[in-house]
Amino acid sequence: MKKLVKVFPLIAALALVSCKKDQSADQLVAQQDSTGTTTAAVVETPAAPVSGPLTTAALSESSYSFGKIKKGDQVEHVYEITNTGENPLIISEVKPACGCTAPDYTKDPIMPGQKGTITLKFDSASFDGMVSKQAEVFANVEKSPIVISFTADIQP
Repeated sequence: MKKLVKVFPLIAALALVSCKKDQSADQLVAQQDSTGTTTAAVVETPAAPVSGPLTTAALSESSYSFGKIKKGDQVEHVYEITNTGENPLIISEVKPACGCTAPDYTKDPIMPGQKGTITLKFDSASFDGMVSKQAEVFANVEKSPIVISFTADIQP
């Protein structure tokens, strides 16, 4: 019973972290002191480093609506990004706010005047009704991260 009492705070902290929505990925760190007491702390994961000289970029759209989709459907949308600056555009990472969304993006530098893509794939299996999700795009632009989003109306 004493062991359960010592582990309970860790389980409670883990449950709180896993229920957070629209937050960047966090890490749960558990430590045990000399008396055997277990404590837990949430440590925020740092943002992806931005590399290369700064440039500017324009999105074809920053938000998208899937409209009505059936629960369990897996849908995806491609956002187009154009390098409007004078230096190569480098996307270092795309971080969705939820594990239900998987990103893919142009990994090679996007030269000035050229276009790249950011794809968000959404699995609707765990949702009902209206859903709104976001992803952060980390790139070598002044106002990084760039936030892109989508909505869906999930039908049974």
